Amino acid sequence: AISLAFATRGAHVWACDIIEDEVRETARVCASAGGRCTARVVDVTDKAAIEAFVAEACAEFSRVDILVNNAGGVLGQVGRPLEAVPQNEWQAIIDVNLTGAFLCCKHIGAAMAERNAGSVINISSVAGHVGMVRSVSYCASKGGLELLTKALALEWAPRGVRVNCLAPGYVDTDLTSGLLHHATLGKPFLDHTPMGRFGETRDVAGAAVFLASDASAYMTGQSMVVDGGWTAH
Repeated sequence: AISLAFATRGAHVWACDIIEDEVRETARVCASAGGRCTARVVDVTDKAAIEAFVAEACAEFSRVDILVNNAGGVLGQVGRPLEAVPQNEWQAIIDVNLTGAFLCCKHIGAAMAERNAGSVINISSVAGHVGMVRSVSYCASKGGLELLTKALALEWAPRGVRVNCLAPGYVDTDLTSGLLHHATLGKPFLDHTPMGRFGETRDVAGAAVFLASDASAYMTGQSMVVDGGWTAH
């Protein structure tokens, strides 16, 4: 949805995913809407893969304007107490949700800083703002992403690069649909949401467009929460 939102507003999107079929579908959807989207298979935990991607993108274009760090996962640890979470699962979540964003900022954001312009948008979560039971690894990864954002915002502000977070609440996606639409498990989340509905991907995409645009030109180091009021309690 974020790729489509940017593509239909004139950006040439480079969409990356570890799953080839999904990223090629993203490119197809963007093209069918009249946008431009290049699909690439990239593992954000692989430093060499990111370096190769950046080199290819910069060889085709003179600059990169926007970076959206949206790769993420929860694996199987959500719903289990900390003592039942193996270290390898903890590490896998940290590697994708936090280290992946670090590597993309290091190699892609650095290209923005060199030309003194750009916008970095890190997709965090309400789990980066509040604690959640049986979600220690996920909360830790998103909390780390929030502070990575603030630290980078301070570091890169003098170089013209803005760095912000976008923190969604419960959004109806392939990753969350099993939980949100569960006969009993989903109701408490919905009841806790003042707006009375789960988020849609377009809600997050619209916020991403705002953070990338000149409409937010005086914002950096901030976390924009898009959660239907979930964290207002």
